[in-house]
Amino acid sequence: MKTRIGIVGVSGYGGSELLRLCIGHPSFEVVYASGESTVGQTLAQRFPALAGQPTGKIVIESFVPERLAGIDLLFASLPTGKSAAALAKVPASTRIVDVGGDHRYAPGWVYGLTELPGQRERIATTTRLANPGCYPAAALLALAPLVKEGLVESEGIAIDAKSGVTGTGRGGASDFGYAETNEDLFAYGLGGHPHVPEINRTLADLGGSKASVAFTPHLVPMTRGILATCYARPRGKFDTAKLYAAAEAMYAGEPFVKIVATEKGRGPHTKWASGSNLIFISYAVNADTGLVVAVAAIDNLGKGAAGQAVQNANLMTGQAETAGLSGLPLWP
Repeated sequence: MKTRIGIVGVSGYGGSELLRLCIGHPSFEVVYASGESTVGQTLAQRFPALAGQPTGKIVIESFVPERLAGIDLLFASLPTGKSAAALAKVPASTRIVDVGGDHRYAPGWVYGLTELPGQRERIATTTRLANPGCYPAAALLALAPLVKEGLVESEGIAIDAKSGVTGTGRGGASDFGYAETNEDLFAYGLGGHPHVPEINRTLADLGGSKASVAFTPHLVPMTRGILATCYARPRGKFDTAKLYAAAEAMYAGEPFVKIVATEKGRGPHTKWASGSNLIFISYAVNADTGLVVAVAAIDNLGKGAAGQAVQNANLMTGQAETAGLSGLPLWP
């Protein structure tokens, strides 16, 4: 029996990626779609590849949560600040995966970064799931083994992260258009970023002590991908083998985590993960400063959003965790 799926925000980058993954899922059936900028269109009009398919006949609606019926699981891909009030009106019988930022560590909601210790069991039994942010998904999975094992200080961590333009969302301002972003690179969120509390809280839970990060995001002129380079002070002296050993132990058997050695001093590429739910992680120790360097590469629409959301939904609905997510990345 198929799990009946609804997608709110189907017109956006994250929502359209959710649609793509759900259509290819062996156990999910998309029966409802909402997108304020495309209300009244069929999915085939918005996504021409769906012409001639049953899903393509679905008419995109305005999101009226009180009127939802016959949906087993709802994906909500809305800008931060837009989902809390509306999702509170969704019937309790409908499971929700909130891809936006309104419910991360909110009471009654489970934080959905699956590979963190103990999270898989919590995710499998909840009906209200808060997907992690795209930047935190990359940085936290790179740092988690080191903080959990006490190999680095959990305070004073620096995270330098770069995202493709789809990370700004389709509703972004005009300064995120092609002409403005092509051949350009800039830092933003310098006065503070909403992902910082999420990262600090998760690292504190992992290490059992206060955590603090200096997080600087950058927008780079590529479509999709995140590269997070994290710097932390080591506790004691050790070589990179110990860093890798901690990560290999934490992520043993994890289907989407790839621990890779640096080659010629180079870490993972964002292209390696493009179109997939994979994360690639590498470690090094800076010879001059002694700082530990943890690097992660993901697709911001994959492990950073829709792929992670489907992984969580699989657990919530009793599916194989990898269902619908086993496709290889896009090459090149």
